[in-house]
Amino acid sequence: MTTPEPPPPPGDPLPPAEPPVAWPEQPDAVPLDAQRFREDPDELYRQLRRDHGPVLPVLLGGGIPVWMVLGYREVVRVTSDPNLFARDSRRWHAWDRVPPDWELMTFVRYRPALLFTEGADHERRAEAVCGSLASVDPFDLRAQCERAADELIDTFAGSGRADLMAEYASQVPLRVVNRLYGLDEAESAALQQDTVDLVSGNGTQAAHQNMHARMVTLLERVRANPELANIASHLASHPMGLSDEEIINDLVGCVYAAHQPTTDLIGNALRLMLTDERFAVTLSGGRRSVGQALNEVLWEATPAPNWIGRWAAEDTMLGGQHIRKGDCLMLGLAAANADPDVRPDFQAGAVGNQAHMAFSHGQHGCPPAARELAEVIATTAIEVLIDRLPDVTLAVAPEELVWRSTLMMRGVSAMPVTFTSASVT
Repeated sequence: MTTPEPPPPPGDPLPPAEPPVAWPEQPDAVPLDAQRFREDPDELYRQLRRDHGPVLPVLLGGGIPVWMVLGYREVVRVTSDPNLFARDSRRWHAWDRVPPDWELMTFVRYRPALLFTEGADHERRAEAVCGSLASVDPFDLRAQCERAADELIDTFAGSGRADLMAEYASQVPLRVVNRLYGLDEAESAALQQDTVDLVSGNGTQAAHQNMHARMVTLLERVRANPELANIASHLASHPMGLSDEEIINDLVGCVYAAHQPTTDLIGNALRLMLTDERFAVTLSGGRRSVGQALNEVLWEATPAPNWIGRWAAEDTMLGGQHIRKGDCLMLGLAAANADPDVRPDFQAGAVGNQAHMAFSHGQHGCPPAARELAEVIATTAIEVLIDRLPDVTLAVAPEELVWRSTLMMRGVSAMPVTFTSASVT
């Protein structure tokens, strides 16, 4: 008879238990390396694509399971089929794993906003929002951009130095958008802090609540003063007949979508123009290069590198992977732009190629009217700066610029520059 093994002596530790599988259906899911993502996201995308293909299961912070879509063709397929890859986050079967304070909760918690609508409801809401944005006169918009840019440059032109991110790039978009909304300076300053908190992750839920409350006040003002003409008033009077709750949520979404991505579009383009000799002509007045720089940034340093999410309405296959009904997908917009099958060679010249995914794609992509607003604001901000401060130069070596990389946003943290002191306008 075999003698049984004696029990371990008292006090000896028990063998460690196997850790629970974070995503039982995908036990090989890859934890997304936050440190590598911040330091060198492009290399991380290349490695993930090389090791796992165009679509792979990943675990975001807190072990949240999502599919990361890296391939250009796969991103196009997802964004082109809103019936299969839907936007209503209530489809997600993993809500029991998502803590209420999750850093991306603002982007996935369902609310009656255009962002989460589908089908006929989406068409109705999109017509109202896009119509309100299209009501902005492009000539008036450029004039407002020029005025805001000049006002900001006046505050530091005499000093010979500035931080172009904090003192300029982050200020121009919000000032312009707030004027389009009809907000005063005090409201504008408060809203700016809310957007900064929302992007940085500091008090995200409180920041969103503050923004919501400010839009409630704005809508009340518009309702009480029907003669006002701004984006909020157009939404309020649109024939589609949006409810107050729908209008408020879409106003919040428009502010957020307009501010940080446009800030980083300006900042990332200025970084390129101040560090790449191909754009040196711009500093002596070559305006065509501003558009080239913006297009290259949208390909290679897009302000919104990833976007969560789409939710599978049915079981399907994508990029060789079995996607289950209710799975969440994250669009790797920057990774798709870097797909070797489509990536343009800007060193060799690819000025006219605008097939990037920086604004996503399909009916849930950034509306054309919103893209035009962002491009006018960014182009005008850069052109006015160059006109006013033609000898602007980085005050640090290019490699000393620090990127602020989060999963959803990427831009330069600070951009110290020097220039010949100039008089105010």
